[in-house]
Amino acid sequence: MRTKRPVLGVCPSLPGYGFSDKPAAPGWGIERISDTWCELMARLGYRRFGAQGSDWGTSIATSIGQRQPDRVAGIHLMPPLAPPDPATLDDLTGAERAALATLREADEWGSGYSAQQSTRPQTVGYGLVDSPAALRAWIVEKFWSWTDSGGDLHRVITRDELLDNLMLYWLPGTGASSARLYWESLRQVNEQISGSAGAPVTVPTGCSVFPKELQRPSRRWAERRFPNIRYWNEPGKGGHFAAFEQPALFVDEVRSFFRPVR
Repeated sequence: MRTKRPVLGVCPSLPGYGFSDKPAAPGWGIERISDTWCELMARLGYRRFGAQGSDWGTSIATSIGQRQPDRVAGIHLMPPLAPPDPATLDDLTGAERAALATLREADEWGSGYSAQQSTRPQTVGYGLVDSPAALRAWIVEKFWSWTDSGGDLHRVITRDELLDNLMLYWLPGTGASSARLYWESLRQVNEQISGSAGAPVTVPTGCSVFPKELQRPSRRWAERRFPNIRYWNEPGKGGHFAAFEQPALFVDEVRSFFRPVR
């Protein structure tokens, strides 16, 4: 990123993803990964840093803020994962009603991949590392469903960009190893989202909630889990893969949060 104040971005691949090593034993869930990222930054010479994440990165950045708050200037989440406030259910805003409707639809029609990967990741994994067609279908369906593209995926992500992403799974053979993170941590994340587990995260927090994201908590819902929100924005375009779909907008969101908290 080019800014008036130099920023160095460290972008590690999760264990079992991309060209990171595949875990050789169970236990590589979000907490172990978050501790490993802190150790990585220490070895690189950074005592304090900011953590940013979306998808699994949201849970890992949140875990860093919970487990090692003295290490981070703040965390930027796309989006924050937080349950509805029961006290608001009789007084929902239009945006909150729409967010709950999106979650219901996703749970009913789009959660099969998650159920498979969180219970039998190796079963689907054999197909994902053996068949390019299976891998493409498994991944591209989610790009089509979760982008803010109006049904025309290549309007926001080109074919070359999509193929680049697919090759990061195909070449190192990470179809199975990436699926195992769901087996390791999805239950824990769901408990945190439901509000049944996890203490409040008190480090400075920035939140960017994109319009076609699956999880779109309102600020008042998010503040119950993240009581120190310093930045909140709801950009006008972008979906679950916002950094991929709208890279310039993504950079603006990250800079807007971290500029005053650095």
